[in-house]
Amino acid sequence: MVESNKIASNAADIEREIAWFREILKTRSRLNGQQEVTYESVYDIAPPQLNGSTSAFASFIKNNKFDFEERFLLALALVPHVKPELLDMFLVKNENTNQVYTEFGGKLGKNHNGFIPTGETAMFILAGNDLNKRFSLQRCFDGMHQFSRENILWLEEIGKDEPALSGSINISKEILDLFTLGEARKPNFSPEFPAKLLTTNMDWPDLVLSQEVMVQIEEIETWISHHETLMNAWGMHRILKPGYKTLFYGPSGTGKTTTAALLGKKTGRDVYRIDLSQMVSKYIGETEKNLSKVFDRAENKEWILFFDEADALFGKRTDTRDSHDRFANQQVSFLLQRIEDFNGLVILASNLKGNIDEAFIRRFQSIIQFPMPNAEERLQIWANSLPVSAELNSGIDLSEIARKYEISGGAIINIVQHCSLRALGRGTNKIERSDMIEGIRREYHKNRRTL
Repeated sequence: MVESNKIASNAADIEREIAWFREILKTRSRLNGQQEVTYESVYDIAPPQLNGSTSAFASFIKNNKFDFEERFLLALALVPHVKPELLDMFLVKNENTNQVYTEFGGKLGKNHNGFIPTGETAMFILAGNDLNKRFSLQRCFDGMHQFSRENILWLEEIGKDEPALSGSINISKEILDLFTLGEARKPNFSPEFPAKLLTTNMDWPDLVLSQEVMVQIEEIETWISHHETLMNAWGMHRILKPGYKTLFYGPSGTGKTTTAALLGKKTGRDVYRIDLSQMVSKYIGETEKNLSKVFDRAENKEWILFFDEADALFGKRTDTRDSHDRFANQQVSFLLQRIEDFNGLVILASNLKGNIDEAFIRRFQSIIQFPMPNAEERLQIWANSLPVSAELNSGIDLSEIARKYEISGGAIINIVQHCSLRALGRGTNKIERSDMIEGIRREYHKNRRTL
């Protein structure tokens, strides 16, 4: 019911916004045709008042204090998704040339048969033949405008030899969801967003880390909670780069991924694990393009970006011996710039600190080593990991197991699963020492070790 109310209140406000947009289109058409018209300018048509409305759409407009032009551009970007027939008027052809009117701008999509507005469309409707107004309007597509900075709305990138305003006007998926569904939905994993939401059923007491590591993790928590105060109220935006970058390094199974997931869970932030198989491409420029999709989508969302096995993207640059090396080094430089400009939390994870390029290392706010757990920590992990419904055979001494076998927390969980399945297979809840030793042997074998 709550979701239905969100959609209904949004729909009512957007209906009024579209009615305003329709009146602007009608007025521009009459002005251009030198017909009798109610208004002398499209700017005389006041947008709907949203006072008193609690819809997500109304709140977004009011909180951002968008002016006439910004509200119109949002409506123009929204219309193809909710009322595409409103733009059919721009599909009419010039009788003299049998082509669509150049001043209308616009383009046709691959699958969409209707008119897709471009920057030129916006200029035609709002500026008409007024060059002064046209030049002034271009500020809305500037990289420093709020639309661009917060990834709300932007012009499609086009070829260098084409007019810049011939790019289509795009609205972000999150804003589109907010306007139509009443809330921003979490992005689905796709080639356009090669990242998956990272979650965990564990809680902090389940994670066993050294006190030194926990102190450094608490600093990251503090940044998540207070970075706005630090940058704005304390004025540190003058000297600090936006965002926070940290490196988690250490052997597999020592808690790097779980810590990232728990940071998000505790602070109420979504954590997205970047799929490097989808990110890295052998084709020149594709890796950078894929990375841009993630950072552009994540900008100003307060998401945590987690790059597991980060060596594949952030590894050391090589000596330049051929064009392949040159492009590889350019890729690292591009990654460095994007990660440095990102205003959220970025966590890179690697087995070895030495695998990461020094240029990235210098820019991390913290570098946290996740060492193999000591005997006391291993004992705690064993105790935390055992099923509540299982019983240990009297021949098992967990203290001895923890002291004797140096293994990671992730390996211990694998061993507990192995022992549990063997017990279930026997139709009992008793965990046998022989199964535990076999599980340990298998984990040692993975790392080419022997008992």
